[in-house]
Amino acid sequence: MPLFNSKINSEKVNTAYLCLGGNVGDRKKIIESALNTINNSVGKITAKSSIYETEAWGVDNHHPYLNQCISVITSYNPLELISSLLNIENQLGRERINSDNYNPRTLDIDILFFNHEIINYPNLIVPHPRLHLRNFVLMPLKEIAPHFLHPKSKKTITELLETCPDNCQVKSYNPIL
Repeated sequence: MPLFNSKINSEKVNTAYLCLGGNVGDRKKIIESALNTINNSVGKITAKSSIYETEAWGVDNHHPYLNQCISVITSYNPLELISSLLNIENQLGRERINSDNYNPRTLDIDILFFNHEIINYPNLIVPHPRLHLRNFVLMPLKEIAPHFLHPKSKKTITELLETCPDNCQVKSYNPIL
């Protein structure tokens, strides 16, 4: 299977930064499956961070998450992209619970940035409105895009990480084989 989605060649190319994470099931295998599906159906993955294990953010008593950030080039517009990502989440077992609380999940894929655009749709806000508050996003994102300039705050990812108020533990994921 080619790494480069042929649909991209003849259409506008966009760069999206995504964060993948989950804390239910075989977390690493689910992320790997999501990466393969993204690469084969959404666009070419051009960069991947290491995988990090993190405390659950915003809640207590949840299993730790695995998180990874990626960069993807795609011909999809933002609404096509979020629709495809939601489908991938569903294919990999994501169950959405109608609740204002954070719930355990097999997979969550967030669009952090789409080019350098500011997007405000009812079902999609980009840049992700809480990325600057989350070490589990900023640490892996810094690995692949340390100098990317946040289009609203005009700060780099490195600067955002340095001023992030998050105290949650984020550590490199190195499972014992």
